[in-house]
Amino acid sequence: MKTFQIPAILEGYRSLKDRTIKLSFETGELSPEQMSNIHYSLNKVGFVAFAPDALATQELNELDQLKVEYNDVGKPASQRLRAVLFLLWKQEPEGYKTSVDHYNAKMEQLIEHFKNKLDK
Repeated sequence: MKTFQIPAILEGYRSLKDRTIKLSFETGELSPEQMSNIHYSLNKVGFVAFAPDALATQELNELDQLKVEYNDVGKPASQRLRAVLFLLWKQEPEGYKTSVDHYNAKMEQLIEHFKNKLDK
């Protein structure tokens, strides 16, 4: 996917317990194409560039050349799994009303999968 620009106001930020930052932006009314770009980008890792003026074509081309090398090694595997299961539930709730119910069911499936591999 190509880099896209959306005029926005950096509305605020919040420090999280895991030492990451949550940024909040507010936009004006967006075109269907801009909304499509946002929807396509949900839950994907990428870069955020913020400038007071629109980025030039050369700058956008340079951004397109960047490669994401993201890993969340700083989090324990259990937290990473919980986060992935939460995102999975948001994408496809599979009939579960809460993420907790979804998490518990998926964890039970994982436990049963590995229990079945144990010598009897």
